[in-house]
Amino acid sequence: MTTPTGPTGPAGSPGAVAGLPAQRRARMTAPALWAVGVLAAVVLLHVRDPHESGSYAYCPWLLLTGMPCPGCGGLRAVHDLTNVDLATAVSSNLLVVALIPVAVLLWYGWARARWRGRSFTSPLFSAPALVSLLLLVVAFGVLRNVEATAWLAP
Repeated sequence: MTTPTGPTGPAGSPGAVAGLPAQRRARMTAPALWAVGVLAAVVLLHVRDPHESGSYAYCPWLLLTGMPCPGCGGLRAVHDLTNVDLATAVSSNLLVVALIPVAVLLWYGWARARWRGRSFTSPLFSAPALVSLLLLVVAFGVLRNVEATAWLAP
């Protein structure tokens, strides 16, 4: 009779049982650290209101040009989302609000793949998708500074 084997020895041995959780813990370290870092940043944004002038410094692009960059209003948008104020968040930065669910889904896919011991791939990381994202960000940055679409500005 053949004994089934685990990753570090026979399936019933302590190495097989103890090895798998340690491997999984190691694989999940990066996604967990990202989640903790983002959660800490979101809590900070909830507690310290970025609507107060100078609370998080100033946007260098805005200071140099007088025009909001694609990211201007992003901190305020996240703060507004933590207060469950979607309308104000969208008026602060529509692009950031629209990209948050995408970022959450990408993180979930990465964490799920790491949990299962697989590598994470997504069509969103392909060259055409990244170029499209860059063009979207540039277009958003330009449109929010055009009079006809000034409602996009923070």
